[in-house]
Formats: sequence, C-alpha cells, structure tokens
Amino acid sequence: MQANLTRVPRRLSPRWLYDDRGSELFDQITRLGEYYPTEAERRLLAEICDDLVELSGADTFVELGSGTSDKTRTILDAFWRAESLTRVVPFDVSEQTLRDSAVLLSDRYPGLEVHGVAGDFHEHLLEVDTENLGTPMLAFLGSTIGNLDEAQRAEFLAEVGAWLPTGGTFLLGFDLMKPVDRIIAAYNDSAGVTAEFITNLLCVLNNELDADFDPSSFEYVGLWDPTHTRMDMRLRSLRTQTVELPGAGVTVEFEAGEELCAEISTKFTVEQICGEVEAAGLNLVRTWTDQRQDFGMLLAARL
Repeated sequence: MQANLTRVPRRLSPRWLYDDRGSELFDQITRLGEYYPTEAERRLLAEICDDLVELSGADTFVELGSGTSDKTRTILDAFWRAESLTRVVPFDVSEQTLRDSAVLLSDRYPGLEVHGVAGDFHEHLLEVDTENLGTPMLAFLGSTIGNLDEAQRAEFLAEVGAWLPTGGTFLLGFDLMKPVDRIIAAYNDSAGVTAEFITNLLCVLNNELDADFDPSSFEYVGLWDPTHTRMDMRLRSLRTQTVELPGAGVTVEFEAGEELCAEISTKFTVEQICGEVEAAGLNLVRTWTDQRQDFGMLLAARL
C-alpha cells in the first residue's frame, strides 16, 4: 500500500471498496438502469447454465467475490435440477455478506453444504484446500477480471491454474468492448451511487487504518482510458491536504486536483481474454456472448 499511495499516479487495490457498506452499495449499482453488465451477465447465465453443468461435471461450486450470490443462483439452480452439486463455497472479503449469503443458499438448497470463506482472493486463493473439494468449478463473475491490470491478470490467472485440480473448471465473466458512451454512462450514474461507492473507500481506510481522510474534500471522477480500453474510477482532491494513515505507516500529500485511482474496469475482446487465459496454461472449453455483444463468458479446464 505504501508504494501505491506515495508514487504518482496514486492507486489502491479495489479490495478497500468492499466493507459491508461497500458491498451494499455495489449491490445497488448492479440494479441501476445505466449499469448494463449485471443484467447482461444474468441473461447470458440463464441461457448457458445447463451447458455449464454438463460441460463441467462439477460437484462443488466455488465463487470468488461472491457478494450476495444473486446471479450465482441461476447456475446453482441448474446444478440443483441435475442433482449433481454437493457443496458451494462462496469467497468474499465481507464477513457479514458471507453470513447473509450462506443463510439464503442454505434455505434455497436444503442439504447443500455451504462453506463460506472470508478473505481477499488475491492473497488467499491458494490457501483454500482442494483435497476435499471433489470436482470444483471455480467462478469469477461480474466482469471482476477487468478490475485487474494486465500484469495483475496474468498473476491471477496463473494462480487459478495452480489452484485448480485436474478435472476442475474455471468460469470467467468479462465485459466486452462496445460504444464508449454506454461504458462511460455505466460508471457515472445519474443517482450518484457509483460516486458514493467509490468515496466509501475513504471511510474504509479511516476505519481500518485509522486514517483521517475527509471524504467531503474529494470528488468522484469516472474517466475512459482508450489506451488500455478501461474505465478509471478516481477520487480527485478538492484542495491541498495532508492525510495520515497510521495503520499503513504513511503520510500522503495531495495537491488540489490530484487524483487517487480507486478502481479500473477493463473491457475486452473475446480473442484478447481467451489469449490471456490460454497463456496461463488453461485449456479453453467454450466461449459465449450475449445477443447484444455486451458480455461474454468462457469455461476453461485443467486437464
């Protein structure tokens, strides 16, 4: 964290966005009219869920960044109909969100073993024991792969390949390139929920690192980066200010107008993301896109 905050441009991991309040706000974002990825992914999952059950042969479903497991239930319903699933492992940084999700899943699928894992998948994925997981499908949905830059994606996909046991599969959702005006609108919603979500990061840092950010002294800015085909979600300092973060052992000097990048959201072509997955040593099984070409999914395997 020290390196990311003290160098320019300043940048933080999106993991700091997801305390309980952040998870609640992001759930609100997924229901906004401007934010197309969630519904596009939901519709696509409904179309391909039975194929996923057949192609994967999985008896365990592990989801990274599971949140409320809302969209996931479409896949779990298909596994439930096929009577092939024995356990589900939601993985999320928010313990309260995990607890709520576990109750909902246990009620919806009586007898299904639900084992929540609280942690940051960037740091803790390889710690999840695969010995007793049977044949897992590891799911990374919500276009969260786009929150990682190219180097981070390569590292993450390599970890997936290292974790996935023989016979296991990897389900990945990704946001497709499309007219830029639609992309920009999705991250600058008229209700201001995205702005509140990104600004909440400062409250998380205050709570967890004893920082003294004044959220009112920053404004949210959502910008399109054509070079990296991504949205940058930034917080812009409204004045010159000094912020102390005792928990991270760092002091940050912000000039007026200086920006802190809180999150990125990369948009892909199918060829691009498939190439990155194959470069990590995974074998592509199949790809899908929705009719509008808004969203894509791929299934890869460890053979």
